[in-house]
Amino acid sequence: MTPTRSSSPPSLLGVFGHPDDESLLAGGVLAQHAAAGAVTAVVTATWAPDSRRADELAEALAILGAGKPRMLGLADDRSPESAPGRPRLCDAPLDEVVEGIVEHIRAVRPQVVITHDAYGQLTGHPDHVRTHQATVIAFHAAGLEHRYPQAGTPWQPAALYAATHPHSGVDTLGALLTAVGKKVLSVPDEHVTATVDVTTWSEQKMAAILAHRSEAARQRSLPGILTRLSDPARKSIIATEFYTRLDAAPGPVGQQQLTV
Repeated sequence: MTPTRSSSPPSLLGVFGHPDDESLLAGGVLAQHAAAGAVTAVVTATWAPDSRRADELAEALAILGAGKPRMLGLADDRSPESAPGRPRLCDAPLDEVVEGIVEHIRAVRPQVVITHDAYGQLTGHPDHVRTHQATVIAFHAAGLEHRYPQAGTPWQPAALYAATHPHSGVDTLGALLTAVGKKVLSVPDEHVTATVDVTTWSEQKMAAILAHRSEAARQRSLPGILTRLSDPARKSIIATEFYTRLDAAPGPVGQQQLTV
């Protein structure tokens, strides 16, 4: 993924619903860019900063070179104990979620933002859908001085990407998810605008996934499913990452021609 013409890789900010989403969906790209010297960081919408999964997240981010956890601290839709006393992400006012993401965008000043696709990834988790919605709004709002002025100096990232899964790329994974009763919400292949081979970073990516020990211990979670596979089988699943470019920053003022 190289949306700029510079020889150096762009800085990245991932915005995801849960601890482990960053490793599963963009662990290879995060490791790739960090290894090349780019600034990388991750915002996680759910789970409290003092929860067990926060410690796992910190370990995974250290493996990927993506800095310290940046957690909004809202509750997981399916685990209210994840953030005692806080609303669920899906119940929190959208404007407050957006402001939290804007604050991190302005603090990190990334060139590229990565988040979930509009379907909530393969399984359609409502926290993924909500995170997608809030991140799309925050991507645009972060560059506007009159929006969330208390959240820092405006900064407009250059590009927004959604991590996704094309129909042609989920044969093995789709069967594994279906076997444990999960949905498989892949997208048409033409929706994918960036296919990234992260084979070189697959061991690092898998180590980050396994750092989420509480999820790896579960039978139906994706980390748990991957843990039970042979090394060649899981590498074939995690060695490619797919992204859809959703939007770009405003261009120069002047006469433009729309294309479809």
